[in-house]
Amino acid sequence: MTSYDPSETSKAPRDYRAAGWIATFCLLLLTGCANDSRIADPVELSPAEGRALIGRLLPPNTVERTGWATDIYAAFAALELAPTPENFCAVIAITEQESSFRADPSVPGLAAIAWKEIDMRAEGAGVPSLVVRTAMRWPSSNGKSYSERIDAVKTERELSEIFEDLIDVVPMGKTFFAQRNPVRTGGPMQVGVAFAETHAAAKTYPYPVESTIRREVFTRRGGMYFGIAHLLDYPASYDRYLYRFADFNAGHYASRNAAFQNAVSAVSGIPLELDGDLVRHGKDADKGPGNTELAARVLAKRLDMSAAAIRRDLERGASAEFHRTRLYERVFASADKLQGGSAPRAVVPRIRLQSPKITRNLTTQWFANRVEERHKRCLARNSTQ
Repeated sequence: MTSYDPSETSKAPRDYRAAGWIATFCLLLLTGCANDSRIADPVELSPAEGRALIGRLLPPNTVERTGWATDIYAAFAALELAPTPENFCAVIAITEQESSFRADPSVPGLAAIAWKEIDMRAEGAGVPSLVVRTAMRWPSSNGKSYSERIDAVKTERELSEIFEDLIDVVPMGKTFFAQRNPVRTGGPMQVGVAFAETHAAAKTYPYPVESTIRREVFTRRGGMYFGIAHLLDYPASYDRYLYRFADFNAGHYASRNAAFQNAVSAVSGIPLELDGDLVRHGKDADKGPGNTELAARVLAKRLDMSAAAIRRDLERGASAEFHRTRLYERVFASADKLQGGSAPRAVVPRIRLQSPKITRNLTTQWFANRVEERHKRCLARNSTQ
């Protein structure tokens, strides 16, 4: 569940539509019925027909169906994604899972989560909690004290705005948060704010930005646009939507990379955690090679590759081109030979989900499977129309 985390937080077989729909769309998709979500050629579906189709696919109890259908179709048009029932249902399944189609969903216990974050930052800065709590009684920009606003907070949008105010106005806010708002996901699809900002810098956002991209994420139109982009606006050779659902939770190409780790483990005999992370990042980057890189180095002679070449290819693990690297091709050639067949090219990562909002032992596998079930139910609604 991609959600507020102060510590940093596929396509399914086409078997739910009538033969006419299948024949039409298979001719139009870039890779047949397999995996690319983007348009190869113009699809004979007018905006009115697209919105009507989305309306039929939405869950029966969805409020403001016309508004949701309009924003979903607008995002597909702007991103040039194929307007197929399968793609629409992928978006609907994620949104239903993450927010039950609420643009700014409420979060139980959000005030306690916020205070825990503030106390943690205060402790890190060496400031007593009592001092912080006293300072938070100062009036904020809307006249209420920060304490009052935090105690009453219900949604991530509200909390994000409080932290923005705190960072901009109060010196203590800059000390604790280094001008970085700790609310990192939001909106109906719970998309990452950092992803939205990066995407908007690379592609033109189709709506006027009244304030910031961060604030757009917490609107229905912006949250859907960036969430749909995160789910579908990247090339991936998956044969099931399940793996895109896992990527939505764990990061682009996590399912492909977990399959690569599985192949490295099979060939080297070294057990690996299938988490999709091929090299160490962030604060761990200086700790030297990670487990996947070390296991790949064991195969260096067999692969006829140097340690430096292995590292260079592993660093491309966040890109679409990784599957064309020498390392990827040679590892899978060895794995296929060892297994006497084709080793899986996609595996759902095994990651435990961690967030202040999560109180159960949930995993990326749980998330992907849950969303895939919703995807199937969505497609079934279309088949009964």
